[in-house]
Amino acid sequence: MRFIVDAQLPPALARYLQTLGHSADHVLDLGLERGADRDIWEAAAKHSAIIVTKDEDFRAMRMIAEQGPTILWIRIGNTTTPYLLDALARAWPLVLDALERGEPIIEVT
Repeated sequence: MRFIVDAQLPPALARYLQTLGHSADHVLDLGLERGADRDIWEAAAKHSAIIVTKDEDFRAMRMIAEQGPTILWIRIGNTTTPYLLDALARAWPLVLDALERGEPIIEVT
């Protein structure tokens, strides 16, 4: 699977996803750190990537769109990178299951 990690999340999250065997880029890697949400959305759609974000705007965009990138919506408040990665690791089996089912929005709390 391919992931694009949004600006509010650390680049370490993209590296973590890579250790799980996935293709993952942070928006910094793609030159999109100052890109509008629509630019990130279009990049994800072009590359069949899942957007990993804390931004509720992407959830709203996906709810309106009949098609588009899957949104992995991280609902964990401000925290340390190690805590964030640990929380994602604990949720990962459920995330994979939701991705396999084709869920358009997957929430991690």
